[in-house]
Amino acid sequence: MQFSNIINASLIYATFRASTPIIYAALCAAITQQANILNIGTEGIMLVGAFTAVTVSYLTGSWVLAILISMLAGMAIALIMAVGHIKYQAEICAIGMGINMFAIAITKYLLNSILGKSGSFSDPKIVGIPKVHIPFLDNVPVLGDIFNNWAITEWFVIILVIVITFIFYKTVWGLRLRAVGRFEMAAQTAGINVNAMKYQAIMISGLIGGLAGAHLSLGYSNLFTENMTNNRGFMGVAAMYFGNAHPVFTAIGCLIFGFADSVGARVQAYGVPSQFVLLMPYVITVAVLAISMASKKAAEKKRKSSLTT
Repeated sequence: MQFSNIINASLIYATFRASTPIIYAALCAAITQQANILNIGTEGIMLVGAFTAVTVSYLTGSWVLAILISMLAGMAIALIMAVGHIKYQAEICAIGMGINMFAIAITKYLLNSILGKSGSFSDPKIVGIPKVHIPFLDNVPVLGDIFNNWAITEWFVIILVIVITFIFYKTVWGLRLRAVGRFEMAAQTAGINVNAMKYQAIMISGLIGGLAGAHLSLGYSNLFTENMTNNRGFMGVAAMYFGNAHPVFTAIGCLIFGFADSVGARVQAYGVPSQFVLLMPYVITVAVLAISMASKKAAEKKRKSSLTT
């Protein structure tokens, strides 16, 4: 095994490419977490968005329309969660798991009934998300390998991280959202419509979750397979915990998953058992959650000790 064939410049882009769907999923979870709502249904929202994007792209030939409708589909799924949790006071984790199971079933059914396929669907008529080619980077060895031929949604996720960070910490809406998540009674006393803020957070997360699915099926790949999210939604939730729902730190957590996935794919070519490679993302997920929980407990213990002194 040659180490230089595994760790090189192209690994940087491979890491970011594998991380992008998880970053979108993590941002989906981070928005609701700021309102103290754990969005376990991120996985299901992504899956519905992925199927919708492929279907619309295949039927209309427009990747833009596919993204827009997949975002609306994600918002519709999120609305189900919002009504169940906010209006009917149902446990959010139970609703999220129900959404995930519903998404697997409905996409499998629609794949067969609308597209006439089972298992997976690919077709030349599916118009994927275009890649941005930068001609002058063709002759630049390292930068060309890293930054050339990114999908539009891969560039956009960087912008989205910055925008959401600004909204969370530099706008009145973000302040109110965080107030609802941390001090709900105080926020209500201050005149903030708590339920309205929660609805808004869940709906926006649905839009981003639908976009995550659209990128997965039209940007990361160009097809749809049953359960193609492959637990990326759960990885996004884990990364959200790692980053404490801060968009930048959450994205860094996602890069850890992307790095593990990219390295795993490369070492498999050198005879490493596929079972070990498939296990890596889940080991990393557990490790990330353990680290984040340990750091939170340490911070809480430090805060309590400072209050007593």
